Amino acid sequence: MLRNKSVSNQATNILINILFAVFIGLLMMPIVFMFSASFMKSSEIFRMPYRWIPKEFFMKNYYNAVTDYGKNYTFVRTVMNSLIVALSTTILSVIVSSFAGYGLSKFTFKGQKIVFLMIMGRMMIPFEAIMIPMYMIAISLHLQNTYTGLVLPFVLNTFGVFQMRQYLLSFPDEMLDAGRIDGLGEFWLFKHLVFRNSTPAIATAAILCFRGQWDNLLWPLLLSQKEVMKTIPAYLVKFTEEKYADEGAMMAVAMMASIPIIVLFLSLSKYFLGGNVMFSSSKE
Repeated sequence: MLRNKSVSNQATNILINILFAVFIGLLMMPIVFMFSASFMKSSEIFRMPYRWIPKEFFMKNYYNAVTDYGKNYTFVRTVMNSLIVALSTTILSVIVSSFAGYGLSKFTFKGQKIVFLMIMGRMMIPFEAIMIPMYMIAISLHLQNTYTGLVLPFVLNTFGVFQMRQYLLSFPDEMLDAGRIDGLGEFWLFKHLVFRNSTPAIATAAILCFRGQWDNLLWPLLLSQKEVMKTIPAYLVKFTEEKYADEGAMMAVAMMASIPIIVLFLSLSKYFLGGNVMFSSSKE
């Protein structure tokens, strides 16, 4: 009886591992396709059945991607623009979200629920619905073709505020009371106790915000008319505007553009993974 149960458990574990491997394979398939296609000619990419290993490695895709077919090195400028915009937005957004989340979770004031409901309501409004009013405001403030115009509209991240509030609700009030007894003001309480002990939530908010701005196409495409202010997604669009789209060069740009996101995720993953463990243990 025990032997049959052991065999049944082993079979179940094997089946779960197989399903998990298939699921991971499906998730990795677009990345593998992007990597292999970046070394193929456009004609080879669309050949069926698809060859996952290129017949010959066409390195000119990366040359065309970086030099814009030998014209200039605009790609380097677009990478710098994307880094400046994404990092600036992430840093400012994390600071604002942390302050707002702290205020909404640890202070009681008149209209607190209304403010929180307004934040939740803003999360339900798609960006396309407010894009034109935002663009008109940016033009009236002369923010076109500026880093300020690309960063400022996304500093107040409603999801980041909501996330920080939910995380800080479980932050022990005893630690804050002890700090107040020791003479710390609210700002120093936030800096030394709350902010330093909110690494998992901050890391998660930072990754999501950075990825959102790194992949943002619509707003930079609308606001940045000058070539020197283009970001990577807008630069990628150039390869579809030609008479003949160069899918190989597009895949090369996409592959290089994916590297910062992968590096950021791998470097910060331990923090928000650790945050999940901390949160689950506090519930127990």
